[in-house]
Amino acid sequence: MDAVLWIVLGVVLAIAEIFTTTLFLIMFAVGAFAAAGAAALGAPVEIQAIVFAVVSALTVLGVRPALRRRSTSAGGEEPFGVGAIEGSTALVLERVDTDHGLVKIDGELWQARSYDATQVFVPGDRVQVIQVRGATALVWRDDVSSPGELPDAKR
Repeated sequence: MDAVLWIVLGVVLAIAEIFTTTLFLIMFAVGAFAAAGAAALGAPVEIQAIVFAVVSALTVLGVRPALRRRSTSAGGEEPFGVGAIEGSTALVLERVDTDHGLVKIDGELWQARSYDATQVFVPGDRVQVIQVRGATALVWRDDVSSPGELPDAKR
């Protein structure tokens, strides 16, 4: 029965990772799956907890930094995930201000907020994605011509 609980915890953590995209919760999901393996082999609950803690810590300290380095552009490699979205152009579909909005980025719909509280964008405007926080794109007017003109957060 303990193995089933660990598997459920691992699946819940893996699903939660989909919504955070931080590569953090998935490391604990790996620990939960390892603890499920220990439980399936008949280990007592204390050993299962230790396996969960040790495997989770090892993946957070060992695997996660390597994954994060890989996700950034290095040596001419293209970034992937939300890193690839930052700096791209988006089309405003619904009014974007500091509280709400909707844009289309490379064919995908994204929740959006204005990076600058004084800017409001109307449907049809082109904007640039400055930063991605969770599942929300922070956008800026699309008249940036060089990196030196980006807002402070991207310098």
